[in-house]
Amino acid sequence: MNYSPVYSSEQSYPINLVGKTGQAIQISIHSPSQYICANCERILPDWKQKSVLWVVIVLQQSQYQLDKCTPIIEAEKERLRERFMRFGFDLAFNLRDRHYLTDLIDPRTGYPLLSHPGTVPHDDTAVVKALLHYPIIKNKCRMLVHPNWGTAVYPSTIISEAPPITIEWAIKTIAAMHGWQEIS
Repeated sequence: MNYSPVYSSEQSYPINLVGKTGQAIQISIHSPSQYICANCERILPDWKQKSVLWVVIVLQQSQYQLDKCTPIIEAEKERLRERFMRFGFDLAFNLRDRHYLTDLIDPRTGYPLLSHPGTVPHDDTAVVKALLHYPIIKNKCRMLVHPNWGTAVYPSTIISEAPPITIEWAIKTIAAMHGWQEIS
C-alpha cells in the first residue's frame, strides 16, 4: 500500500475544539500506523485492497484523570465514548454519503461499528502512541499521557479513505453541529 505522509496544515493540525462544558477536543488526521498497515484486512475485513487510508484521532479531555477504576471514572469514560460515537457516526455517514468508505472504531472493544469486525481489534492507545508519540502508563489498562491534560484524555479513532481536506471540512462542519467550537 502507498501512504502519504502525515497531513498537516497550519490551520488544521491539530484541530483544537472546545465543547459546551469547556472540555477540549483535539482532532488530527494521519497516515495509518505500521500496525494498521500490517493488519488492515484483519481489523477491517470489508476493506480489501484500499490503497490510501487516513486515521482520524479524536482526543477528548476528561473531567477526571483516568488512572483509577472507580464508578465515577467509569461513568465519565462512558459519557466520553457516547459523545465520540455521536460525533463519529455523523462524520462517518457524512463521508460515506460522499462515497468514501469510513468507519469508527468502538473505543471499548476495538472493533469497527459500521463494518464487519475482523479477527484483530484496533488499539486506540497504541495508535496514538505510534502517531502522536504520547507516552503510555501501564496499569490494569494502558493509559495515554497527554502533554497538557495528563491522563485526563479519552482516545478514539475513525478510519477513512476520504482525502484529508475532505475529512477536515467534514470535521469542522460536524463539530459545529455538536456545539464544539474551534479555538486557536
